[in-house]
Amino acid sequence: MAVLKDKKILLGVTGSIAAYKAAEIVRLLISSGARVQVVMTEAATKFIGPQTLSTLTGRRVVTSMFRDGTEPEIEHISLPEEADAILIAPATAHTISRMALGLADDVLTSMLLVARCPVLVAPAMNSNMYTHPAVEENIEMLKGRGVHIIEPGVGDLACGHTGPGRLADPAEIIEQLRAALTEQDLSGAKILVTAGPTRETVDPVRYISNRSSGKMGYAIARAAVRHGADVTLVSGSTSLSAPARTAIITVESAEEMNKACAETFPNSDVLIMAAAVADYRPESAVSSKIKRTSDKMSIELVACPDIIKGLADQSRPEQVLVGFAAETQDLLENARKKLESKGIDLLVANQVDTPDSGFDHDTNRIQILDSDGGVEAHPLMTKDEAAEQIIRHVVKWANRKRS
Repeated sequence: MAVLKDKKILLGVTGSIAAYKAAEIVRLLISSGARVQVVMTEAATKFIGPQTLSTLTGRRVVTSMFRDGTEPEIEHISLPEEADAILIAPATAHTISRMALGLADDVLTSMLLVARCPVLVAPAMNSNMYTHPAVEENIEMLKGRGVHIIEPGVGDLACGHTGPGRLADPAEIIEQLRAALTEQDLSGAKILVTAGPTRETVDPVRYISNRSSGKMGYAIARAAVRHGADVTLVSGSTSLSAPARTAIITVESAEEMNKACAETFPNSDVLIMAAAVADYRPESAVSSKIKRTSDKMSIELVACPDIIKGLADQSRPEQVLVGFAAETQDLLENARKKLESKGIDLLVANQVDTPDSGFDHDTNRIQILDSDGGVEAHPLMTKDEAAEQIIRHVVKWANRKRS
């Protein structure tokens, strides 16, 4: 993703059984365009070989203040000074203690005293160690100095215990790193995002729905969190994992989504309506399975609530409203009509019948229209990249309305 592209990330790996996950963390960083330099403690080399991480990064792994045991290197000064961020993952209780005390007894802790860039720490240890008062105090001390703590997960640990202390999921670690390198220009803002399809019941085994996967809406929720927003995600049925640090409300039908939005919207600063809400539903659902009795059948359909129009009609002037238009023809013409008829500030239009964008793809090709008549077209990009572009427009309009 663009946030990490060409960023210099110094990854510190310490002596935890979770050190093997550093390979996946490196892979995710490299695939995001980052330039990764790995630094390992001596204990870490007992769990994963430096050659593995060197091969993945294309760079020599730093393991000592001295190269070949002779000449001291200046790397413990130059590397942290050049880094855009330092990530310690996994971080043991011992390393956290040394950081809290300001010790510089190896190359990694020496680098941390030099660093003036964001520092993120992902603890990994036995649950009893993690909840020990000394470790808790050390973590609080680091937080007080501005260190970002990536909270560990709760679950089965290598030692056989169950509880807190498991290294956070590598994808979540990378997401929090992105947030640390992203301007917090939505800090304090409450953003309501909708995502995914709705399902309108026909009978106990059938429903009317659409091809939306929810990927675009979930990407927007993640992007908003990165920018510091307090995000509520109202989601139709998807196979996606809930984005971290969001309040998620799962719904089934358009009516349920309408109700959830109506309850949340009054306290929101921004609405981003990325869900593919059904336009029509069966007038009445049948309580038992419909049997095939002839070659034809008819279902009477009635209109579903126009959620964004209803919310726009009751919105406050300072609220920013963003809609979506999924079209198969006359994209801009239909998008402009929708923007005007709904009474919203921004509309994201995309052609959904192309083989590389739209529903259920990881990429999208969007055009962002605003109520001033502006249109900004974007080339094919990942949905995470598209989400960043959408959030950029949201920030601009939020600032404009505040002023």
